[in-house]
Amino acid sequence: MLLSPIRCIILLLLVNFVYSGRVLRKIKEHVRKIQYEKAKKNVLMSAVNGHKPMSEVRDGKIHQPLNHFDSQNDETFPQRFFVNEAYWERPHGPVFLFIGGEGPISEFNVLAGHHVDMAEEHGALLVALEHRFYGESINEDGLETENLGDLSSQQALADVAEFHQYISDRFDLSDKNTWISFGGSYAGALSAWLRGKFPHLVYGAVASSAPVKAKLDFSTFNKMVGLSLAVEDVGGSDKCVGNIWEAFAAVEAALFAGNATEVGKDFGCCEIPEDLEDQIELMQSLADIVMGTVEYNEEGGILTIEEICKIMTNETETYDSETEAYDRLIKLVQIYRATGEEPCLDASHKQTIEDLSDTNLDSAYNGERQWYYQTCTEFGFFQTCEDASCPFSRMLTLQAQTDLCPEVFNIPQHSLPGHIAFTNKYYGGDHPDTDRVLYVNGDIDPWRELSVLEEDLDKEDKDMAILIKGTSHCADMNPGGAADRPALKQARKAIERKVAKWLKEAAWKLVG
Repeated sequence: MLLSPIRCIILLLLVNFVYSGRVLRKIKEHVRKIQYEKAKKNVLMSAVNGHKPMSEVRDGKIHQPLNHFDSQNDETFPQRFFVNEAYWERPHGPVFLFIGGEGPISEFNVLAGHHVDMAEEHGALLVALEHRFYGESINEDGLETENLGDLSSQQALADVAEFHQYISDRFDLSDKNTWISFGGSYAGALSAWLRGKFPHLVYGAVASSAPVKAKLDFSTFNKMVGLSLAVEDVGGSDKCVGNIWEAFAAVEAALFAGNATEVGKDFGCCEIPEDLEDQIELMQSLADIVMGTVEYNEEGGILTIEEICKIMTNETETYDSETEAYDRLIKLVQIYRATGEEPCLDASHKQTIEDLSDTNLDSAYNGERQWYYQTCTEFGFFQTCEDASCPFSRMLTLQAQTDLCPEVFNIPQHSLPGHIAFTNKYYGGDHPDTDRVLYVNGDIDPWRELSVLEEDLDKEDKDMAILIKGTSHCADMNPGGAADRPALKQARKAIERKVAKWLKEAAWKLVG
């Protein structure tokens, strides 16, 4: 095993190339799969009991303009949607719109979830729209770099406006059909922005875990990861954070000492991280395991904060005192790989470039290439580790992550700050020009740092903010369960009260 860990203070001025999130993406896919299976099971059980019939769900595609802002361009793309009429009280029942984000949607987006439970209560028509260039909503050549220019949040909001008209015409809707939008994460931001940019289309919006502020260097993400790992309520501790910090320091020390072969074997890497770029990939993969766990704690992730901290602090395990933290990190990776059925740990920069450069539509489903393009052109969100608050490796730099923008998409690095500044100017950053938006966040979710956390009391129809103790990313969107934390149950009731109030207000205004 390795010698005692030594914290190396090294300025990596010329570090290039790392994609923040290959392992994190796999964790997100695992969460999506788990939640999909849970939703499917719940819906099928309900159907057996004569409830929530799947037969009422229809899917379809609308041909949308490829560029809503160029009247000379008549190109289109197919955009997928789902409709559930099971609960709709014709003809004047409300419409609940589920907005898709950086991944595919499915029929379960109109069959399961907190918004579906509320739709049943209020007799709402349920509709869901997939985001352009994700899932099946993309042309055959859509992933080519020259065609990605039509992928943006602004175009996506225009898609929703067109879809609103399409559904209104198809179901003969009128002003008496009140629309409420719902979305989580990036789609949560879209839900809020839809209300801000098209207030005549949706009366109110629920924005769950919505990062409405674009930020180039999102170093506070990992600061929040460290703080959340110390929260005792969710199984964390200061000792856990300290041991994680020591473990990453030990891995760094081993790599800088020239022990890459041994490190690669210890962590079951898919390839030996001999080059600096591959070593950065390894450090990112190790960090992703922890980052993904915090982001999705108790909501279907491969591990939980409590499980990670038990591994990193368990006194019953006997380790060499000189390599204790390092060995615990090895054990954590072994458990991650076994639970997630990963044959090895990603540590190849070449593979990252190949994945992000893949324009085959088979790769479109995971959304990796599309989302990285949007981070380069609109949002940033690069989760760096260059300040003292980060519990991981200082090798995870902004330079390393943004180098992929020119490498993969020919987007100059110097243009990124301008892109992020425009996004915040256009939408308002974390002080968006919105009203009747309910911003919902979990207090251990690192993304909350870019959302709205306080109510704006100066607005007549003020926005409302809910911060849920002990919960993670988009937890409120899932159907309620007996094991849910009391704070999460209370938050869902608060959301229900706000949606009910909006619907009553809308009805009163029509009468008035």
